[in-house]
Formats: sequence, C-alpha cells, structure tokens
Amino acid sequence: MEFLIFGVVVGVIEDLIAVKVATGTTITWRIFGIIVLIAIPFAIIGELLVDQLDFVAIWKKLFSKKDKTE
Repeated sequence: MEFLIFGVVVGVIEDLIAVKVATGTTITWRIFGIIVLIAIPFAIIGELLVDQLDFVAIWKKLFSKKDKTE
C-alpha cells in the first residue's frame, strides 16, 4: 500500500512539474485533478509490480555465473 501512496504522490509532483515546464500553464484545480487521475493507474501498476515480482531472484538469475561445461 505504501508504494501506491508514494507512487501517486511522486507521480503527481512529477506531472505538475512537467506540465508547468512544458506548457507554462497555470496549474488549476482542474489540471491538478486530471494529473491525479493520470497518476493513479501508473501507481497501481507500480504497486502490482513491486508486490508480485521478486527482484532479487530475477537479479540472481540474470547475473549469476554458471559453469556451462557441467
């Protein structure tokens, strides 16, 4: 759950900065709401990936040195 909350907060902040820098638009409550609605699905995807994938096992599988002559 903490990754979901963190993902939404960071996603919103990141998108607010991107909108302001790229367009120079004044940030209104409507724009903020749209940004929140866009950030939520990406935070959910991030939460699912972090909870479901064992990154240590994947890392070991990818980078473990095995003797191929065995």
